Amino acid sequence: MFRGSMVAMVTPMLEDGALDEAALERLVEFHIEHGTDAIVAVGTTGESATLDHSEHAHVMRRVVEIAAGRIVVMGGCGANSTWEAEQLTRCALEAGCEAALLVTPYYNKPTQEGLYQHFSHVAGAVPLPQILYNVPGRTGCDLLPETVDRLADIANIVGIKEASGSLERAEEVLERCGDRLDVYCGEDARNLALMNAGAKGCVSVTANVAPSFMHRMCKAALDGDQTEAEALDARLAALHNVLFLETNPIPVKWALHTMGLIGPTLRLPLTPLSEQHHEALRQALILADVEL
Repeated sequence: MFRGSMVAMVTPMLEDGALDEAALERLVEFHIEHGTDAIVAVGTTGESATLDHSEHAHVMRRVVEIAAGRIVVMGGCGANSTWEAEQLTRCALEAGCEAALLVTPYYNKPTQEGLYQHFSHVAGAVPLPQILYNVPGRTGCDLLPETVDRLADIANIVGIKEASGSLERAEEVLERCGDRLDVYCGEDARNLALMNAGAKGCVSVTANVAPSFMHRMCKAALDGDQTEAEALDARLAALHNVLFLETNPIPVKWALHTMGLIGPTLRLPLTPLSEQHHEALRQALILADVEL
């Protein structure tokens, strides 16, 4: 249903921690101008864990309003409470998002049956296309392929962002249910490999700072132009690494601030990028032809 480079967009903030409305508009226009295929608003990279419900709903609504139909907008709607995930997904529907991205419930470690019931409940309650998100390194919860297989039979569960750290895992999901839902890579360093295996695109942190390269790489990979895809991915490889030298979105917010697109603010408990990493990130941005 959705294809290509989908940016997990940061949420810009003012020095006092309030939402930066001007910078938010600037980022949406930046992605439209540079070919990004979809925006995920208020996902992990958007510091969803530190936004309250009203802010969360506001950011989704504003991104949809600014986009004005020019780019696909998805809302990050995951929560460790099924009721909360349902409410956020309803907010995404009311805001005009075209899909919801739902991370597995973090911290409380549900069973596989609990995960099935969580996602099937939200899908049944809110008639919006929904994309599962498996990232056990952050959540302490792993959505296994057999559970994804069960969920793939639900009509409005249309995809999964797979970030388990295992290419073999993603390939198993593709083999089991790739004909019923789309698989998207959730780890930038594996984007090309997973698209070569059958994924339909990626939900990318790197696309925040190099949207044109990421869009072109995804397009080349999906069009079967392996030579072009490999060349573009090689230019992005350093960025894939340095953007995770500290916890995401610490490095990517520093990069976007250096590019003049946003202020440097993160909400506690996240703190600014350590100075020791500044030069490595600056050089990776230059390699990817990012204007500083």
